[in-house]
Amino acid sequence: MANGWIDRYVCVRHLICNLDRWLRRRMEVFEYSDDPRCIFRVRVAQASHPLTVPGGVVPAGAKVLEVHFWNEHLPPLSRNGPDMAWAARTARMMVLSCNQLASRIGDDPRLAGVEAVGGVTSLFVPGQGSGAERVFTRLGFAATPQPNRWGPFGEFWENVHAWMLMWAFNTASLRHHALLRMRRTEFWASTDRFVRIHTP
Repeated sequence: MANGWIDRYVCVRHLICNLDRWLRRRMEVFEYSDDPRCIFRVRVAQASHPLTVPGGVVPAGAKVLEVHFWNEHLPPLSRNGPDMAWAARTARMMVLSCNQLASRIGDDPRLAGVEAVGGVTSLFVPGQGSGAERVFTRLGFAATPQPNRWGPFGEFWENVHAWMLMWAFNTASLRHHALLRMRRTEFWASTDRFVRIHTP
């Protein structure tokens, strides 16, 4: 009986991983570092709407660099959820990942001309003063609620995708991210500010 559940879990996880790999190829998400401590991948895109950054706004249509979490590299949560050790380790990895990305922006021709760096997360809701929000602020980002052009319908399916990845890569995190209560937050910084902050 137990083996049957394990086999089904492995099969479903394999399907989710394959779907995630296919979506990354389709969206042209790529790794900029081979460091196992790097927890970001990136994608060059165009801003679909004006983006709030510290001190200003990046216009719709601008070339931007989307940051995507590298699920396989994220530190796993324990059954008890995030603790101080996990938070400190994750914060260090985020700083390292940002530093490595800042160094690549001036060297990689694919990244030439990007006006903003950032993305979307469900780790926190802006304005609540959570530890995760403070980390993103220290990294130089401005956080705002994500507008979804498809409304609640689009937000729901994006959350389903995020929930599936959590289930496949970091199951313990589901205790703190109920599907129907997840809210998505944008975090953006101008490229100049990002490089200035993360260049040692």
